[in-house]
Amino acid sequence: MKNYVQPGNTVTLPAPYDVTSGDGLLVGALFGVASANAAKGTRVETNLTGVFELKTDGALSVGDKAYWNDAKKAVTKTAASNTVIGVAVSNSTGNAAQIRLNGGV
Repeated sequence: MKNYVQPGNTVTLPAPYDVTSGDGLLVGALFGVASANAAKGTRVETNLTGVFELKTDGALSVGDKAYWNDAKKAVTKTAASNTVIGVAVSNSTGNAAQIRLNGGV
């Protein structure tokens, strides 16, 4: 197919704030995990799919919808004014859980 571009598992996005490799970042409706350190406004390769251990704000259980609270830079199960990013595939332990990203859909 001549209009095929790429699988879309990773894309290069402008960092909306300073990020460290492994940090979550939200650009519009696209959520992903930075694969490198980047200063705000610089471009960073961002993983949109896969399972990542991310900081949580509150408890999550396996199967809970995962939402990104951009103000706290953490995953929550609270939908209000947060962006859905995937589903928990582990219970939160301490302040982290494994999240399967939904690819920005």
